[in-house]
Amino acid sequence: MPQQLPNLHHLELFYHVARAGGITAAVRSMPYGIQQPAVSGQISQLESELGVRLFQRRPFKLTPAGRDLYEFAAPFFGGLLEVAERVTGTASKHLRMAGPTTVIREYLPDVLESVRRMQPELELSLRDVAQKEALELLEREEVDLVVSEMDGSPPSGTRSEVFLSLPLVLLLPPGMKLPRSGLKALCGKFPLIRPSNDSALSRLFAKGLTRKKLNWPASIELGSIDLINAYVGRGFGVGVGAHIPGMKIPKGVTEMPLKGFPELKVAGVWRGKPGVLATAVLDGLRKQAAKMKA
Repeated sequence: MPQQLPNLHHLELFYHVARAGGITAAVRSMPYGIQQPAVSGQISQLESELGVRLFQRRPFKLTPAGRDLYEFAAPFFGGLLEVAERVTGTASKHLRMAGPTTVIREYLPDVLESVRRMQPELELSLRDVAQKEALELLEREEVDLVVSEMDGSPPSGTRSEVFLSLPLVLLLPPGMKLPRSGLKALCGKFPLIRPSNDSALSRLFAKGLTRKKLNWPASIELGSIDLINAYVGRGFGVGVGAHIPGMKIPKGVTEMPLKGFPELKVAGVWRGKPGVLATAVLDGLRKQAAKMKA
């Protein structure tokens, strides 16, 4: 049992180390300069003060006591920026978001424009990243809201809302007719164009192929739906996509529905109670989704 209250600065350093997943990563991400040996030494002092070991160094892993302490410290230290913003009056102007390219391009511009009309002094931070990285940013409390394509359940401790559920399709190049025997007539016989393996769309497509006991390796991996459409439109192969209401595809390209494949969901994910601006974005996405479905 500790003989005195733990040093508050040591607690703050531990919070940054636990959140970053290690001392080296914490030193790079902390909002003020401090050397790695100093952090390591002060964490050791904290462990001595508490009489317990807080984490395993290599590989980094919190002990049960470390997890308990982090769960206690995180709401306080993680909320300091929000408190400061409230005190200075900037909280109602600052919105931090993340999501993949397709979502940022197809769904957010009109919604964010309407939010800016509501709050002309909007300070927007927007990160163009894949689903996995976007959710990691949310977990580290570096963003307030993630809007992303999803292929599974959101992380524990978060809240989410699905706005759209999009059926998967194959994009057939100009001149190619819909095969009577369906997917089997194409699988493995034509070059496949799809996003990278870490995209939700590719993972869902792979699940669908597995269900049907088919294998179709990618010949071309591209970073956006626009690029996939462009290469399919020029006849380089068959593309993987999702049917997005209102989205234009190249002339001559045909969408072939993929029956029995899981659908691609577009969802918002956040932690705790969303702020005023995040709530406005969620409301805007609901309205936009309703229009697209009509």
